[in-house]
Amino acid sequence: MFRIRRIHDDYSKQNRQIVKEIQTILKQQFESLSEDKINTISEQLRNPVKYQLKSILFIADDTQGNVKGFAIVHHAPDLKFAYLDFISTGKGRTGRGIGGALYESIRETARQLNVIGLFFECLPDVLTRCKDKSILKQNAARLKFYETYGARPIINTAYETPVFETDICPPHLMFDDLGYDKPLGKRQLRGIIGAILERKYSDICTPEYNQKVINSVVEDPVQLRPPKYVKEVSIEKVKGISRENRIVLVVNDRHDIHHIRERGYVESPVRINSILKQILPMNIFQPVPVHQFSESNIRKVHHTEYVKYLKKVSQNVPTSKSIYPYVFPIRNGKRPPTELPIRAGYYCIDTFTPINHNAYIAAKRAVDCTLTCASRLLKGADLAYALVRPPGHHAEHRVFGGFCYFNSAAIAANYLSIRGRVAILDIDYHHGNGQQNIFYSRSDVLTISIHGHPKFAYPYFSGFSDENGEGGGVGYNVNFPLPEHIDGDSYRQTLVKAVKKIMKFKPVFLVVALGLDTAKGDPTGTWSLRSEDFEMNGEIIGAMEIPTVVVQEGGYLARSLGGNARHFFKGLWAGYHTGAAKDPHI
Repeated sequence: MFRIRRIHDDYSKQNRQIVKEIQTILKQQFESLSEDKINTISEQLRNPVKYQLKSILFIADDTQGNVKGFAIVHHAPDLKFAYLDFISTGKGRTGRGIGGALYESIRETARQLNVIGLFFECLPDVLTRCKDKSILKQNAARLKFYETYGARPIINTAYETPVFETDICPPHLMFDDLGYDKPLGKRQLRGIIGAILERKYSDICTPEYNQKVINSVVEDPVQLRPPKYVKEVSIEKVKGISRENRIVLVVNDRHDIHHIRERGYVESPVRINSILKQILPMNIFQPVPVHQFSESNIRKVHHTEYVKYLKKVSQNVPTSKSIYPYVFPIRNGKRPPTELPIRAGYYCIDTFTPINHNAYIAAKRAVDCTLTCASRLLKGADLAYALVRPPGHHAEHRVFGGFCYFNSAAIAANYLSIRGRVAILDIDYHHGNGQQNIFYSRSDVLTISIHGHPKFAYPYFSGFSDENGEGGGVGYNVNFPLPEHIDGDSYRQTLVKAVKKIMKFKPVFLVVALGLDTAKGDPTGTWSLRSEDFEMNGEIIGAMEIPTVVVQEGGYLARSLGGNARHFFKGLWAGYHTGAAKDPHI
């Protein structure tokens, strides 16, 4: 099992260690590569201005961080092309799908960077161009692999001209159009060849040599070598998105059994269907089945007596009836009412969150969905979406409310925390009081909530800016209570502040409590975010490039719910796979 990740710098200790492992692989797999070239990797990542190329390091590693393969790609925004410099597996790791997964990740990133194509070098497979017979078979295998993606050598130019007389196997310049099916123009290729020779080979290529190669490009459009190994290229493979880089999608398949039919109850099954209808055609999701997890994961976050109560009372409620809390015994909390229906107020914070026969079952299934997503992150997934109801972020350690019974986001964060720090970013219109209450004394989980000020927004009693944790958790709970009326630009200013705090915390995982009730016209909110705002917000969050579980929380305007979800995930996916908004100073 391995995962594909991208690294943009080597500032952290972990990234520096990864670079060292990659340098070791380079020495093993590219014996002719000079020590100076190998040692420039760190500087290329840190100093794109010097090299006139933005370098991106792709790594394939396991969940313990052991590097199994890597690739180095340079992006030239001025000429809109990407250049694959190296791609390699570790010694003895061929034939395990690592190279293919790396190349597909590179292609997806290149498409997101909006480049005209991907260029790279590949040694020739014919004796007339390569005098070293011992590597012809190996060269042919590489060319065949790239040909399956539609990448072929550019022909009828002088690019293969040896720089030195001792060169016995000068490489082809390869072109992968990334499935756009657009011909490469003469002027485009001349500029790109000039950039490659000047920026990559300035130490060995003279201006005269460079000009000779550039002037040799005379055909317009540029010609590629006809397919030699693959009769029919897979369109799905060329134009599609690899399974590894899709967003894991886990849907609560039992959500509709929790259906409160009373007039005005907005937390209804149509919410899930509205979102699914809009996001599935995007082709960036990978649906996976729900895995059942032990109830012990819930009891690690919620009080055992509360969990037992919800399970028991739900079983006893008739299928056609709902129980609404109406007695709140806060004066004598140690002696709860004997009758279970009356005891509801002992565990609830409001009068509009009912208990019915299926409340426990649906809430437990929502937790299972979210833990399925979290477990996929531990196995190497980048992004996962738990599309669930009932929501969960108002459920505290021992109480429920706000349509919420179990805090799925908090349970997932606690589950992930065994592998390192976790940040929870709650972007629902209402304060994430559940996460605040559960992690208020902990420093390994950073909880951040952006919400309507509690002086006018539910739950009214928490979410103030001075609530910043207690004991060891002081400083690890952050609230951003905002005015009653704001637009997308104002919201983003606060989101950027939240992102800065997350980046400073340096979590291993991120849990996003996604509320779509910040949208204009939502019946439970007062803000005016539009679809384009959700997309920009998603991009800002994704660009942190932290493995992320998104948990569905609020959002109740059915006619815009699905579209806003689609735009959020479009931005999240693009941000994660391009790093376009990585700098939180935007």
